[in-house]
Amino acid sequence: IRELLSEILSDEGFQVQLAENAAEARSHRSRARPDLVLLDIWMPDTDGISLLKEWSVDGQVDVPVVMMSGHGTVETAVEATRLGAYDFIEKPLSIAKLLITIQRALEVANLQQENQGLRRGAVPYAEPIGRSRVMEQLRASVLRLAPHKTAVFITGDSGTGKEVLARYLHQRSPRASNPFIAVGVAGLARENPDAELFGTEVDGHVTYGSLEQANGGTLFLKDIADMDPSTQARLLSALEQQSMLRVGGRETVSIDVRIIAATRKDLQEEVAQGRFRDDLYYHLNVVPLHVPALRDRLEDLDELLASYLDYFVRSEGLPRRDLASGARARMREYHWPGNVRELRNLVQRLLILGNTDTIEAYEITQALG
Repeated sequence: IRELLSEILSDEGFQVQLAENAAEARSHRSRARPDLVLLDIWMPDTDGISLLKEWSVDGQVDVPVVMMSGHGTVETAVEATRLGAYDFIEKPLSIAKLLITIQRALEVANLQQENQGLRRGAVPYAEPIGRSRVMEQLRASVLRLAPHKTAVFITGDSGTGKEVLARYLHQRSPRASNPFIAVGVAGLARENPDAELFGTEVDGHVTYGSLEQANGGTLFLKDIADMDPSTQARLLSALEQQSMLRVGGRETVSIDVRIIAATRKDLQEEVAQGRFRDDLYYHLNVVPLHVPALRDRLEDLDELLASYLDYFVRSEGLPRRDLASGARARMREYHWPGNVRELRNLVQRLLILGNTDTIEAYEITQALG
């Protein structure tokens, strides 16, 4: 069955690794993060449910697992689901059903990763909004860059939409069907910042870091200037070698990741001050992109307002309110230090707190202080 499935899945374009027992499965999993595991219940050494328990943390597994068995019971299926298995398929296998299950499991896993990133970063838009000349040029630059694996370095003030641009680039690239993982460097655990990026390996138990989770896709590193010096050195080595060691690991793991880094700081100044490695800076800064501040593209204000109003009405069920001409004029006079993020938050607040059909100028003045 293993060999037959390998032939069928290989013909479907998948890369397949075979393990005839739990020991081999552990070994494969420690060498590289799989996108999906087909796991039998009865195996020569450890049964599949026990192996699933090893991989399960709080009822979740870090990769989708489809259980298979010719001797399954309802209780076994319930237990597998409780431990985080995506589905349970009985033998004899229907190849058509199995292929559909695999495809759906991979789609759900990618969707879950995307939703987690959206919740953390609050990025509800598919592309940078605005028809100003500078935004048209920015989108055109992204489309030229998208087909290549080149590292991209995004600069811009806080709240300008650097992650939106990074996601737009990923979605237009050949890697679009693979993961987009966003990591806030400033939020990495201070006591062990390497663990989240590179993963851990302790007594045979593997935790995959962001680099492995993004394998085949894109890793977006926000606030790159805040990275710890030792982590900078480790990241540079991983990018140069296209391989890395997990924290506590002994065997290198191959990676294929496009890096998009972003910062609101002047990274050249950080390099000059000795706070950021110059070799890593040059590795990341192959192609620079700059996201302009909102005050420098106020001609996009009306389109941004329309988009945010539609979004909050559609996604959160908030009552629609139109903007009076005086309210729009007041917005154009404002400096927008928080950029498009501040504008988006303002629109949400006005829709929540308002009790009329029209947003007036005095409400903008009150809200902006």
